[in-house]
Amino acid sequence: MKILIREGSAAKNLEALKELFNIRPDMIMLCSDDLHPEILRNRHINKIIADLILQGYNIFDVLRSATLNPVMHYNLDSGLLREGDFADFIIVDSLSQMNVFETWINGRRVFGKGEIQFKYKPGGGINNFKCSKINANDIAVKNHNGRIRVIDTIEEELLTKELIVTTGDKEFLNADTASDVLKIVVKDRYFDSPPVVGFIRGFNLKKGAIASSVAHDSHNIISVGTNDEDITIAINEIVNMKGGLSVSNEGSVVSLKLNIAGIMTTSRCSHVADEYENLNEIVKSLGCEKKAPFMTLSFMALLVIPDLKIGDKGLFDVNKFELVPLFL
Repeated sequence: MKILIREGSAAKNLEALKELFNIRPDMIMLCSDDLHPEILRNRHINKIIADLILQGYNIFDVLRSATLNPVMHYNLDSGLLREGDFADFIIVDSLSQMNVFETWINGRRVFGKGEIQFKYKPGGGINNFKCSKINANDIAVKNHNGRIRVIDTIEEELLTKELIVTTGDKEFLNADTASDVLKIVVKDRYFDSPPVVGFIRGFNLKKGAIASSVAHDSHNIISVGTNDEDITIAINEIVNMKGGLSVSNEGSVVSLKLNIAGIMTTSRCSHVADEYENLNEIVKSLGCEKKAPFMTLSFMALLVIPDLKIGDKGLFDVNKFELVPLFL
């Protein structure tokens, strides 16, 4: 077994694991996980390498974690600068910065002067969106006995906790911004089934709602919001686009379309990064304190990471590995 040290958008583990470079550098690799476009624009693996070298970690141990170690472990068909190998390498400005000037594969320069050096023809987009729009009545929650399960998020972690909240005797349950218990909704995108509704803490939105069709692993539509109207508008914007990200506040909506399967796009990274950062700024202006709100939201539908998650069939207790009701 090897350890892959991950620095993603929502989950980051380098700080906790980097001391392994001083213990077993031959057993570790660097990797990415769910990177948003603005991180790619600002560099990733090469930036991590530069930072580790500047911190005093052995230069060859650090370089090998992103080159030799993965090639040997996975038996990759990649050159290692040995005689007879394919000429696969990069040219950088310095080891303290690691800005990539050129990339060579099989002895051919494929990147240089900030541009790719080969021609390609994009394939056609594949998308599977069959659901229809919802209305506010579809996500109304009638109170039963006053105690509910709430997904409790942890900053920069994919783990969640189960929180039990007493709701009182109100007839319908809505988001409570004062205690940061917001409504979370999952809408199946493949079949026109009713949306599933739960509650979540940790996003700290004071107004509006966000929604996304990037929701591991099934990539259904998932939304968090402070009121049913904005949640409905945010979800319906995703339905209109057949996939993407959206922010709704007091009836107005801003969105980013993802035209390939609702999770990727043929637009340039720099363009998508600008639009994505704009969405993030809007979400922060609504009170959200998450560093990566959309990526954190996407993991709330990943039903294999403890403790409590939500899918198109309802709340899921990962420790018990079974569906559980909203109300206790």
